[in-house]
Amino acid sequence: MKHEIIIAGFGGQGVLSMGKILAYSGLMEGKEVTWMPSYGPEQRGGTANVTVILSDDPISSPILNEYDIAIILNQPSLDKFESKVKPGGILIYDGYGIHTEIKRKDIQVYRVDAMDAAAEMKNAKAFNMLILGGLLKVVPMVKMENVLLGLKKSLPERHHNLIPMNEAAIRKGMEIIQKV
Repeated sequence: MKHEIIIAGFGGQGVLSMGKILAYSGLMEGKEVTWMPSYGPEQRGGTANVTVILSDDPISSPILNEYDIAIILNQPSLDKFESKVKPGGILIYDGYGIHTEIKRKDIQVYRVDAMDAAAEMKNAKAFNMLILGGLLKVVPMVKMENVLLGLKKSLPERHHNLIPMNEAAIRKGMEIIQKV
């Protein structure tokens, strides 16, 4: 098993932390993992992406030109990464941030209306966990208990009280993802 993933959006959407939680979750399961963030100097509001690789075998390089899975949270990221999803791969997007139709017909496309669900939950910070839940529904690459351990590892201790809310957001994301 090997999953090569790009998560891309605006800084402040939880792109890097979503990747970190996924990477920690893979580590908890004894997988080989890479986590490679990329963001401009502006961070919040600028574009950000992270490449995560989860594998049963050693990973030769964290640098990728194509991805099995792309999680796309804004239009500039769709413009940049849609063409880099491998044929037969998966593209997951938030309906709020994408304004053009996805052109590719040789990939599986899923929509998660995470922005709307976060507003319903009255918690904008749940956005990235809703997206993560959608991913884990489509490709259950790590177990939920390890995702919760990954959350605990990546969140500062003073925020551990937010883990139940994050778990609820992940489960909600699993419910609301739709194949396009």
